[in-house]
Amino acid sequence: MPESPETHVIDYRAAEQLLAARDPRGAVKLLDSVIAAHPENTAARLLRARAFFAAAQLRPAELEFELVLEREPDNAFAHFALARTYERSGRPEQAKRHFRLAAALDPKPEYVKAAQFDADRRVGD
Repeated sequence: MPESPETHVIDYRAAEQLLAARDPRGAVKLLDSVIAAHPENTAARLLRARAFFAAAQLRPAELEFELVLEREPDNAFAHFALARTYERSGRPEQAKRHFRLAAALDPKPEYVKAAQFDADRRVGD
């Protein structure tokens, strides 16, 4: 079956479902062809980064999140997810920076808690 824009939309939606069903490797496989055809598609790259993270493929996840942030530096979720990736990779200082950027861009309670702004105040008091 030849690929078409409709095929890529179907593959993207199926990848979302696979990720939700805890099959991140299946999601990555579907997204590879979508991204090959549409390398500029930031949504597909963000979904693939999430799938890499869920599959514990931290280096590919990191690279994808970084690429998303090059294109969308104000994407709070991408900062938060990159921070979680750094955290799982044992790089807490890099994680802290991106947790704080996420919280500054979008003060969701989860982002603010991860940013640990209060920890700095207690140390300096």
